[in-house]
Amino acid sequence: MNLFRLDASILPGVSHSAQLADLAEAEWTAGHPQGTITRRHLGTDPLPSDAWAHATTAGFTPEADHTPGQREALALAAELAGELENADTVILAVPLYNYGVSQHFKTWADLVIAGAGPTTPLLKGTPTLLVTTLGGGYGPGTPREGWDHSTPYLERVVGDIWQADLTLVKRELTLAATNPAMESLRDLAEEQHTQARAAARDAGRALAGN
Repeated sequence: MNLFRLDASILPGVSHSAQLADLAEAEWTAGHPQGTITRRHLGTDPLPSDAWAHATTAGFTPEADHTPGQREALALAAELAGELENADTVILAVPLYNYGVSQHFKTWADLVIAGAGPTTPLLKGTPTLLVTTLGGGYGPGTPREGWDHSTPYLERVVGDIWQADLTLVKRELTLAATNPAMESLRDLAEEQHTQARAAARDAGRALAGN
């Protein structure tokens, strides 16, 4: 069994999304002690920001005329798509930044699409856990309701385009513990943290087939 795990936090040492993904991974590993894990960390090892443009323009250029940059980008796109295609299970840990997905995650997703094709169901039927964390609150009735432009995009790409068997674990209010302006929300934030931890463990056991 092969688990593919992707992390996208730019603060890996204190990443809330990574902490939840770690809980799920531990449950999967307990169920598959001989399994392999393929890792990619976009925060610590970002992809070239111009690679997607090179890979895309290569599709409109005769192969004999490809530039070195286009050839390298096509190889990278194929590698990234292959990592997903070869996975038996997937964990994606993707925090929200500036109300949307980060540039380095978007580069990864665009390159995967370039490598696999825009409508290829790379993860069709593959058990996939999407962990996403948000510093504030974006639920109904909050001042920032509707400002989470990340989760719908992630679900569209991973669930609808790639057709993964998708489970979402979402934790909000991660900044409440350190932001004085959010002090009144700390009890609610801790409650959500507890719920998210339990959900991540449950999802990990489900990924393992337990």
